[in-house]
Amino acid sequence: MRAFVFPGQGAQTIGMGKALADAYPQARAVYEEVDDALDEKLSALIWDGDQAELTLTRNAQPALMATSLAAMAALGAEGVTVKAAGFVAGHSLGEYSALCAAGAISLADTARLLRKRGEAMQSAVPVGAGAMAAILGLDLATVSSLVSEAAKGEVVQAANDNDPGQVVISGHTAAVERAVELAKAKGAKRAVMLPVSAPFHCKLMEPAARVMAEALVAVEIEEPLVPVVANVRARGETDPAEIRSLLVDQVTGSVRWRESVLWMAKQGVTEVWEIGAGKTLSGIVRRIDKSLSARQVGTPDEVTAAADSLNEGD
Repeated sequence: MRAFVFPGQGAQTIGMGKALADAYPQARAVYEEVDDALDEKLSALIWDGDQAELTLTRNAQPALMATSLAAMAALGAEGVTVKAAGFVAGHSLGEYSALCAAGAISLADTARLLRKRGEAMQSAVPVGAGAMAAILGLDLATVSSLVSEAAKGEVVQAANDNDPGQVVISGHTAAVERAVELAKAKGAKRAVMLPVSAPFHCKLMEPAARVMAEALVAVEIEEPLVPVVANVRARGETDPAEIRSLLVDQVTGSVRWRESVLWMAKQGVTEVWEIGAGKTLSGIVRRIDKSLSARQVGTPDEVTAAADSLNEGD
């Protein structure tokens, strides 16, 4: 069984998806629809713009989604649909890409939701008041213990449980800094502050969660064609009402990526295909479970290779 997974923030690069759009009219149409939905030429920024501007949360989120869905459209042109996968999943904003790919949310609505999500997350906390850090070489239980010790009345929590040796923490800047020092003292291989603009996936994002709750009420969510493995539950979901609620919870909740991959493997997934920009998730998947095959689909050559393999598997 296969899973299609969709990357989160950090994978964005200038020029991503341009070769797909040049090779496949169906992929170009995705970017055009996103441009129309946002009433701006986001595609021009993605292909020819400034990396710093693309990295802004309000731009990176819809841009990465557009690139993932362009790759899905290219696969579709080669005869591969989302039903080739037993599950779909996405890392943070990638969950929206997964839902769109599975037909639960329209492309235009997904673009508008991610623009709103990016803006809401950016404005939820004053610049400098929050921070994130990556802790390498300690497991989730150890990190959870040390953030409790570091909090001292402030917010700091595990934001991303990425793989067995990588946990990202998020919260008030001083509390995150205290946690970094504690992690080093407890034997972390590395504990480094991350160059991010806001403390994502922690309680400080509650203002953004309220914005998303209101935005999601107005959006139609259909039952996905294949189950979507939700970040905050680490298991497959198909009920539209549950999906709507979980997308709100996701803003302040931890991304349980390690558990999500292990859950999919337990259901029989043996192949993971990373759809869109970069190869970050492929590397993480292999570190979680070395028995899983992980490959990327982000260029025309990769689309062709994936289609050959996936169609042959059918």
